[in-house]
Amino acid sequence: MRGLLVLAAGLAGTGPMLAAEEWSDRLSEALTFASRDGTAEAHVGGLLSLSAYHGSQVNPGLVFTEKDTLVSPRLTVFLDGAAGTHTTGFLQARLDRGFDPGDGHSHLRLDEYALRFALGDGQACNLQAGKFATVIGNWVARHDEWQNPFVNAPLPYEYLTGIDDGEAARAPRDLEPAVGAEAYEYVPVIWGPSYASGFAVTGRRGRLDYALEAKNSGPSSRPESWTLGAVNFAHPAYNLRVGFRPDMRVKFGFSASESVYLRPAAAATVPAGRSLAAYRERLLAQDFSFEWHHFQLWAELFETQFAVPGVGEARTVAGYVEMRFKLTPAVSAACRINRQVFSSLADGANVGPWSINVTRVDFAVAWRLTDQSLLKLQASTGRTPSSVESVRTTYAAQFVVRW
Repeated sequence: MRGLLVLAAGLAGTGPMLAAEEWSDRLSEALTFASRDGTAEAHVGGLLSLSAYHGSQVNPGLVFTEKDTLVSPRLTVFLDGAAGTHTTGFLQARLDRGFDPGDGHSHLRLDEYALRFALGDGQACNLQAGKFATVIGNWVARHDEWQNPFVNAPLPYEYLTGIDDGEAARAPRDLEPAVGAEAYEYVPVIWGPSYASGFAVTGRRGRLDYALEAKNSGPSSRPESWTLGAVNFAHPAYNLRVGFRPDMRVKFGFSASESVYLRPAAAATVPAGRSLAAYRERLLAQDFSFEWHHFQLWAELFETQFAVPGVGEARTVAGYVEMRFKLTPAVSAACRINRQVFSSLADGANVGPWSINVTRVDFAVAWRLTDQSLLKLQASTGRTPSSVESVRTTYAAQFVVRW
């Protein structure tokens, strides 16, 4: 906890921040390019963030460390470009210690890259190909460090279930999630923004918008599976979202997904005569958002089932309600209530949930130090059944600079 307080105090000085803002503005201008005839343009932007986590058994979700405190720096660079009136593209590269915060060594990778072609005028239909975030739900559209009111993701995007994607479970007892270093073997129902590779068709007609994508791996797949070199299109995943806007304040959405959740390495562990395609993840989701003056509300509900060898259907329901209120032009407060429950399965004489039910409440305060810098402080309290674990509180802080 002391480390977080020192981080917050050290970042609160506004003098250096103002100087950084001037530097950021000059850098943004220098990184904007256009052809002489105006038919092509490109812009390079970025985020520099420093995140810190503290608590006993610090990992609240996709944070992988055995320590009580973890400090995670990250540099994100965006490239957006356009050629003519119908072709656009984007690229996102990161330098950090891993897609999910952890104790690993720093390395550089491409998380997103895609080309988009508009068919005709307006936004009626667009074709997109590359490696990019999933169309499912409404959190992905605001998941980066600058737009997310919190330091971490909502529970459905990061809570590790009892599903091991590298080895097929054969009985309900195999679904019990591990802890510590072994936790990375397991997957959530949707792994963060899920930057899998593939194709998408998106568009908007009046108050309706739609998105359909075919990806090389499903929403629960881990980052190592998102590139074509790791997992090809032998078992493509299909994701769909349809949205409706009755007015400018309210948005509704419905998403559906079907995919093979086991990695190719698990092929040797499925029953003889069966293939990976027999064991699928099916996901249905509803999302809602509302904005009025200084108040914003988002909610999502995921109903997911995994077909498991020797078990049948393992079901789980996960969701959250998130609220943010602007206290002043520079300060906002947010609260998020998360819940995930699992269906009961029989294992001999024992009957119970196939993984650990959890409730978590996140509180966060964000302070816009300048137009280009942001400081967030967060506390998260999670509760699981007392026979497994008592109430646990973790703390997080995040400082972000953009250009």
